[in-house]
Formats: sequence, structure tokens, C-alpha cells
Amino acid sequence: MKNISFLVAGVGGQGTLLASDILAEVGMEAGYDVKKSDVLGLAIRGGSVLSHVRWGEKVASPVVRKGDMDYLLALEPLEAMRGVEFLHPKSIVLCNTKAMPPITVSGGSEVYPPREEVMRVLQSAAATVYFVDASAEAERLGNLKVANVVMLGAFSTLLDVPRKTWESVILSRIPQKYVALNQHAFHTGCSVVKRSQPS
Repeated sequence: MKNISFLVAGVGGQGTLLASDILAEVGMEAGYDVKKSDVLGLAIRGGSVLSHVRWGEKVASPVVRKGDMDYLLALEPLEAMRGVEFLHPKSIVLCNTKAMPPITVSGGSEVYPPREEVMRVLQSAAATVYFVDASAEAERLGNLKVANVVMLGAFSTLLDVPRKTWESVILSRIPQKYVALNQHAFHTGCSVVKRSQPS
């Protein structure tokens, strides 16, 4: 089994940890040894959240070394830029386009970069970059909170794991009353990345 390293990036309140937990469990269901490590900002809601996830035949460390990350799943553009140092020339990036400025921006210690700069930085650092407006898709479904599941649906099309494995893991973590909504969100994500063009 080839080792695969992932970084899941977002801000508190976006469901970043849930997305990375699902990614880790999908790896286990696919037969990989899996390790995971989370790095949380000072403020859970609104602070930066980074999750390292590694799949392999035998994984010794959960932490992705700089320059060794194969996939970046970013729920927020600025947080995607924070992950650039982990990329290598063959990395693949999937980035939600909706900005959710973290507390460092609202507090005045950072300035939010223009969308064009985010795109330029990511496209210059990775082999393939997909930009998906998962937040808009989630709003069309009636609940912005499922943007993370839309992103997982899109991300699932980039990996060689059966769709039914992803669906089974996702739905096992969702309260029954939200199952239909999250199924729609996942299927929407699967189709969105097909409509999107890589850089």
C-alpha cells in the first residue's frame, strides 16, 4: 500500500475536525493503517484548525512533514494558503472558495488576501488545484453547515476508494434526522468536482 498524506484545513465551526475524522475512518475501512493529529488555534470557533491524516501499510507518525503532503483539503481559502509549505510539486488541492476570515483578520493582525492571490499561490505550489464553491452548494441545499460534506463528496472523486465506503462512514456519524440532507450534500459534492475544471 502506498503511503498517502493529507492535510485538512479550515477554521473553527466549519466541521474541519469532523471532515478529518471521516477521512481517517474511510482510510481504515479501505484497509489502511491510519494515523491522525489535530492542531487547533487559540479560539476553537473562528480559529485555525489543521488536521494531519496519513494512510499507509504501516504509518509510524501522524504528522505530515513539510513538503510531503499529497492532498490538501481546504474548507477556507486563507487556511489553504497556510498549508502551502506542506505541498510538493505533485500535490493535489481541493479548496472551498468562500472566505471565512479568521479572528486574526477580524482582530486586525492580518489582512485577508484577494481571491486572485490565493489562486496564484496554490496553483504555483501544487500540480492540480480544484476550486469548489461548496458553501454555495450547501446553501442551495438549505444548510450551510453541510459544506464540509459537500467538500468530502468532491474529495472522494480524487481517491481510489468506493463511494459506498465514504457514504457509509459519513452517515454513521450523522444524526438520523440529518441523513437525507447529508446524502444530498455528499452526492452534490461528487458532481461538483466533475463540473469544475482543474487549474
